Amino acid sequence: MGEPKPRVSGASSSTDSYSTPSASPTPTPAPRQPVTLLEPSHQHKKKGKKVFRVFRSVFRSFPIITPAACKIPVLPGGSLPDQHRSGSSGSRVSGTLFGYRKGRVSLSIQENSKCFPSLVVELAMQTMVLQKELSGGMVRIALETEKRADKEKVKIMDEPLWTMYCNGKKTGYGVKRDATEEDLNVMELLRPVSMGAGVLPGNSEAEGPDSEMAYMRAYFERVVGSKDSETFYMLSPEGNNGPELSIFFVRV
Repeated sequence: MGEPKPRVSGASSSTDSYSTPSASPTPTPAPRQPVTLLEPSHQHKKKGKKVFRVFRSVFRSFPIITPAACKIPVLPGGSLPDQHRSGSSGSRVSGTLFGYRKGRVSLSIQENSKCFPSLVVELAMQTMVLQKELSGGMVRIALETEKRADKEKVKIMDEPLWTMYCNGKKTGYGVKRDATEEDLNVMELLRPVSMGAGVLPGNSEAEGPDSEMAYMRAYFERVVGSKDSETFYMLSPEGNNGPELSIFFVRV
């Protein structure tokens, strides 16, 4: 069997446009891809891997909650920044949202599509729910963590745990984790993809070999507001009417 290739739709397509692979009478797991990803040019030293694994094992067992609407945390300055605000001095990175349709969606941030992920966060939301939110046109995800004196030297992107809000509703906890073998396999399959959305062949014992992993990849503008706030704004091609997505990391 040849190497699986991701089916990519244009960046302007909605998440409802994910294609569905034809049924196979005897589905077999997709083979793992050899990892050829490169180290980021500014690779951070990985610390506390054991702590991250403990957080992940504990909080992954928590249910995804959808209580009454809550206020999205307010960033320094009193309001959420405008996605199209001029004069920003952000850098461009590659961002990928991916996950099995009935599983939790993960966010991967890479310096570019050919590099290892510099950040992987498992979000407190099912992939199919995020797809539905994106079809509405605008999604704002806020990941909030507590500001404490003992965290003064901890970079916000090194925090292991965040409380997550999506469009004002608290959904649970986002957990930072090390990239798994499956994460790297997804990044390897999407290596030639800069922007797009689609599905990849499943390769999960839990989901089964005939399951689908949906993904959406785009460029994001990374804006550092302060040591306690970073924001990622999804960039769409000029004239594109696709969904607007902003992801806020805030320490309050």
